[in-house]
Amino acid sequence: MTSEGRLELTPMMTRVPLALVAIGAIAAVIALFVNSERVWLNLLVDGFYTLSIGVSAIFFITTQRLSSAKWSASIRRVPEAFMLVMPAAVVLMVILGVFGSRTLYPWTHPHAVDAHEPLPFTPGRVLYLSPVFVYLRMAGILALWTFFALRIRKVSIAADASREAGLGAHRSLNRYAGAFAPIFAITIAMAAYDWLISLEPQWFSTMYSVYVFAGCFVQGIAAIALTTVTLARRGSLGPKFQMIGLEPIHTIGTMILAFCTFWAYIWVCQYLLIWYGNIPEEAPWYLARTHGSWLPVFLLSFVINWIIPFFVLLPRVNKRNLKVMAGISILVLFGRWLDLYILVMPSHWSSFTIGPLEIAMAAGTGGLIYLLVVRALSRAPLVPTHEPIVAARRAHAHAHGGSS
Repeated sequence: MTSEGRLELTPMMTRVPLALVAIGAIAAVIALFVNSERVWLNLLVDGFYTLSIGVSAIFFITTQRLSSAKWSASIRRVPEAFMLVMPAAVVLMVILGVFGSRTLYPWTHPHAVDAHEPLPFTPGRVLYLSPVFVYLRMAGILALWTFFALRIRKVSIAADASREAGLGAHRSLNRYAGAFAPIFAITIAMAAYDWLISLEPQWFSTMYSVYVFAGCFVQGIAAIALTTVTLARRGSLGPKFQMIGLEPIHTIGTMILAFCTFWAYIWVCQYLLIWYGNIPEEAPWYLARTHGSWLPVFLLSFVINWIIPFFVLLPRVNKRNLKVMAGISILVLFGRWLDLYILVMPSHWSSFTIGPLEIAMAAGTGGLIYLLVVRALSRAPLVPTHEPIVAARRAHAHAHGGSS
């Protein structure tokens, strides 16, 4: 339902996600007294998943502004809504850093740099992983990403005031996009190392940050696709969106296809290079993830994250089918969670395990993201009121036979 171009929240839209958040939080608190390591590992997976979806939404907007893309102007409020999960993601990652880092990360302990380790750290790595330096980087990354999320949203909302404000905001958003692009390139590499690789700091891959970026971005695109499709099926985007037709959804489908393939390319290249090199600094990371009960999960992740989306989205008709797009988006979002699970859990677990705690915390995270996104969508017009590109398309449609 919509009210004056906004999403109208119903009690059910808030009660169910709130219940999921409560279930996830209660399960985590209870599990802290049973197996705290398991809670912190799950919080890392779910917190980084939330962080990824927020920052990838900022990067999505950045790519559209820098490429002067017109197709996405009418759905800009969807990635904006996902940007607003950043403060919640920051809270999750701060809780992890304050209470769980000593359980998960070897660099928090003095013996981590012991010269008697089988593969002692290089001096540069010891300096880079000094706890104070790591925490400062983490805080800087979270602060920068949150600043851009809130600032871009503020500028976008201010544009709804008038046509002149819309033109001014159009230019401002381009400037923020230009500033965010290089910052994101640097900080996503740092984030991949600080939160993920440093779980096993004696391992390193020069392709890892690109791998994390690819997964992060396709996750954001899938979330934007699922929300856009859901709003379109409900008719919530209104006549302004109907004038444009299925072009935005078709293009998002093409982006999912492209970046799933890019992720798979990095996945294969990283694996083959490490398999072929077979050196002690690199091979153990993959050995832990391709032996025993982890091997089927490792292969399943590749099937979910690339093979199924690739072959389903190849036909043009499927990228314009709302039900197919919704299904693939859900599959990719689950696949991204599974991929993060594989990146994180084998650092502490020798066998694959998913139980009630994992399900409850993941469901709570999903409920939290949903709650924040629908709340953001309800607080502004779903289609920007004075976006110059949308206005130009509307004028063109009226000049060629009206809005019908």
